[in-house]
Amino acid sequence: MNFHITPSGKKLVTVIPGDGIGPECVESAMRIIEATGAPIDWEVRHAGASVFKQGIASGVPQDTIESIAKTRVVLKGPLETPVGYGEKSANVTLRKLFETYGNIRPVRELPGVKTRYSGSGVDLVVVRENVEDLYAGIEHMQTPGVAQCLKLISAKGCEKIVRLAFELARAEGRRSVACATKSNIMKLTEGMLKRTFEAIAPEYPDIQAWHIIIDNCAHQLVKNPAQFDVIVTTNMNGDIISDLTSALIGGLGFAPSANIGNEVAIFEAVHGSAPKYAGKNVINPTAVILSAVMMLRHLGEFEAAAAIEHAVLVTLESGVLTRDVVGDANAASTTAYTDAIIANLGKRSANWTVRDYKPIRLPQVSDHPVAVVPKSRRVVGVDVFVEWPGDPASLGRSLEAIAEGTPLRLKMISNRGTKVYPSVGAITDCVDHWRCRFVLRDEHNGADLNDADLLALLQRVAAQHRWMHVEKLPEFDGQPGYTKAQGED
Repeated sequence: MNFHITPSGKKLVTVIPGDGIGPECVESAMRIIEATGAPIDWEVRHAGASVFKQGIASGVPQDTIESIAKTRVVLKGPLETPVGYGEKSANVTLRKLFETYGNIRPVRELPGVKTRYSGSGVDLVVVRENVEDLYAGIEHMQTPGVAQCLKLISAKGCEKIVRLAFELARAEGRRSVACATKSNIMKLTEGMLKRTFEAIAPEYPDIQAWHIIIDNCAHQLVKNPAQFDVIVTTNMNGDIISDLTSALIGGLGFAPSANIGNEVAIFEAVHGSAPKYAGKNVINPTAVILSAVMMLRHLGEFEAAAAIEHAVLVTLESGVLTRDVVGDANAASTTAYTDAIIANLGKRSANWTVRDYKPIRLPQVSDHPVAVVPKSRRVVGVDVFVEWPGDPASLGRSLEAIAEGTPLRLKMISNRGTKVYPSVGAITDCVDHWRCRFVLRDEHNGADLNDADLLALLQRVAAQHRWMHVEKLPEFDGQPGYTKAQGED
């Protein structure tokens, strides 16, 4: 990644102060970095609530986009999406605009911050895929009472996040990477991450690789978090368990993160804007400070990064703590806490250490949109999604009659994933959203369903029923590219 160097020889960083408590936290981190003498310069830009109120629906103005495109590195405070302004989260917009595909969220036990897990040695990193999955945000109301959200998982996205997880483990001297998925249920989407992980793991023989179902991962994180070193997972799963892991070490006030892409990196705390505490000089800025430490390492400023991390450890160990840890009576203000860290620069704790970090080698994956090329492919049928207010038997008989004389036959109808026609004797509380699966008749076995026959079927269906969605049923290299309903043979 190329960084922007100013005429004075400093590395230029785009700073987005953010909303609520954001400006106080970011100011704290900037003061500490400047106290180290690290060659960093700042370009302040804005996003979030104030931008939404200007009528910019994305929450990200053009001058901010241009600054990030130039500097390639961002230190960002939390952003708010106010009710009544904007449509998408400005946080998500920034991550997607610059393809920051990897969200890195480290947590470790800290001195002076007492939790139920103190003394257990919690020190792990969640590596979360950051731009696809359900966070693609592609949703539709398919009937007035049934909503759909598309869960998009790509082979390319899986490869990038898996390689990033292994490279991070190597850079930080970690021993193992666990891949956490829900592939026992979502065998094509979550299963793609598992299969990609298992294919790539042998390239890293120095790293122990193992798979765990995501719900068991959450269970094990509560039961014995010290068993984990690096966890790689999909976007939604990572969002949830990274908040869980922050609770193990004292809360979101101590949870930094990095959004990593091959071109741009955005560093921010995990926590939100907490507007009720804004301007009161009481907030814990540690998460943003540690995010800035991650930023310095990304910029190659390892000495300054280590100095700040050591100073944070010494400060916490000395008992200088903010209100989220010790309550209001004995709490240090945001500025006093920052001053203490600056005063402790150059000091080392006798009891707490800092890892020996090395640069992360970012994955180099082809930018070609096609990541998988099958040797053979064909379409063997089609799922037509129909809105129907009646019972499955009546709908089934109607669709069987509609398909007469076509190359397709009705195989089954499911409701919310459970086969309801032909009846298997199950008890299903149906809604008005039916997946109607048509497949090629036996005499057409081995053929490839053409679009003309598919469209002819749709016209017949549309003459009698309201349909809202259609999915072809593909086979790639002889393997089905679709799943069966519960109860489907």
